[in-house]
Amino acid sequence: MIKINENYSKLKASYLFADIARRVNAFIAANPQKPLIRLGIGDVTEPLPPACVEALHAATDEMANRATFKGYGPEQGYAFLRDAIAQHDYAARGCSIEADEIFVSDGAKCDCGNIQEIFSTDIRLAIPDPVYPVYVDTNVMAGRTGLNKDGRYEGVLYLDSNAANGYVPAIPKASADLIYLCFPNNPTGAVATREQLAAWIAYAKANKAVILYDSAYEAYIRDPKIPHSIYEIEGAREVAIEFRSYSKTAGFTGTRCAYTVIPKTLMAYDSAGNAQAVHPLWNRRHTTKFNGVSYPIQKAAAAIYTPAGQAQCKALTDFYLGNAKLIREAMAKLGLPCVGGDNAPYIWVNTGRDSWEFFDLLLSKAQVVCTPGAGFGTCGEGHVRISAFNSRENVVTALERIAAALK
Repeated sequence: MIKINENYSKLKASYLFADIARRVNAFIAANPQKPLIRLGIGDVTEPLPPACVEALHAATDEMANRATFKGYGPEQGYAFLRDAIAQHDYAARGCSIEADEIFVSDGAKCDCGNIQEIFSTDIRLAIPDPVYPVYVDTNVMAGRTGLNKDGRYEGVLYLDSNAANGYVPAIPKASADLIYLCFPNNPTGAVATREQLAAWIAYAKANKAVILYDSAYEAYIRDPKIPHSIYEIEGAREVAIEFRSYSKTAGFTGTRCAYTVIPKTLMAYDSAGNAQAVHPLWNRRHTTKFNGVSYPIQKAAAAIYTPAGQAQCKALTDFYLGNAKLIREAMAKLGLPCVGGDNAPYIWVNTGRDSWEFFDLLLSKAQVVCTPGAGFGTCGEGHVRISAFNSRENVVTALERIAAALK
């Protein structure tokens, strides 16, 4: 008799974005004449940078010629892309990361979800609240948690992120083995200082723990004092794995390319307490279950690091940050406290009311889709996340509708 993985039955009834889609589709069916503006999920709207498009076309032409055709590539990524990443994203910031410590993939979401496979199921998790749901849900699927009670899973050390701590969780008194951190944060848009990251590195070392550091939104950091990578902090190579994505950096949500960094100096431990390098474990998992990102997509990603690509990506992220500034200013004018929007494309708004109620209000009265904070965790209740990913015209119109709806 075939049996299912019963850990899936522990998952809450619906995934956040699926629940949003259900409500939105129901509204559209009932109100086909009312056009929606979506400021909910973090999907981009602007075209790919021209440098990436040119590289994509050129690589496609190569695939049409027997002499330059590419079949299976290296699962870890082509050297031209890994070398560019090591030079521009790390060496340029004083980080000691080698090209062969970089694993190219089809998305940071996939890597954040898959990385837990190489660690034991009987470890203690430390996960912020509110948080990107993938961190929690993939560990529930793997069997590392108990049941969900009152919005939280048993066995997880939740790290409260709220207005009192600037939405950057404090170092816990209890110990943990696998720690999830995300800065600039999704959903709050908060950023962590060098001192705060140094404290987490010290905590990880003291507990022989590993930090999973999601920096998918680092391209939006404008404050020069805020680190773009955890490897800018001394000691991070011994305790941290970093995830990066081109989805929001260069609009690759539809083309899919990202990478994960695992230093060779990062250690975990077997049941006897012996140190084991994590790098070869991920390399084995990666090569066994993944066949690599396509050659044209990797060539398009490498174009990001050209002078033209760098300028175009900066202009792209500046555009979205311009939207974010408008949203943040509009929320402040409405008397709604918020964070984010200055070093991140998300604005975390304290609504002063139930987050799903506020979501439904904006949907029905303003035809604007946001993301209810309760879907990111219990500490998200009373908040909504508004995304800056849309056209300037739509953002301006959405803010006018929201202001009218809240009068």
